[in-house]
Amino acid sequence: MQSAGLLVYRTAGDGVEIFLVHPGGPFFAKKDDGAWSIPKGVFDDEDPLTAARREFVEETGFKIAGDFFELKPVKQKGGKIVRAWAVEADVDADAIQSITFTMEWPPKSGKTAEFPAVDRAAWFDPETAKQKINPAQSALITELMSRI
Repeated sequence: MQSAGLLVYRTAGDGVEIFLVHPGGPFFAKKDDGAWSIPKGVFDDEDPLTAARREFVEETGFKIAGDFFELKPVKQKGGKIVRAWAVEADVDADAIQSITFTMEWPPKSGKTAEFPAVDRAAWFDPETAKQKINPAQSALITELMSRI
């Protein structure tokens, strides 16, 4: 399985900030370090960059334009390959609007609940972003910082 996403960064003061999202739903509600991610999602027969841009809109509500450059794919612990493109842009982390998903909750209750795909977003300096992000995705930040 593979997913595609955007690693959005901006220049802030004398440094760089990285935009990350926190997954919504009950499994991640109390998780912080290692739980954040670039906005991304699964794709099949779609152009990967097109999928990455679509997923960004679905998870944040923002369309991103700019000079995208591809980063080396990373493999997450569960085996998913993440393909990512970096782009310099600025979005309001406090104004995201995520799509939602429905799942049975609580488990085996027969009841369903709706949750946002992303429950919050934030800008982080690169070192903090590496602590917050899924460990496999930290390589994306390392590569970004070596290329800008």
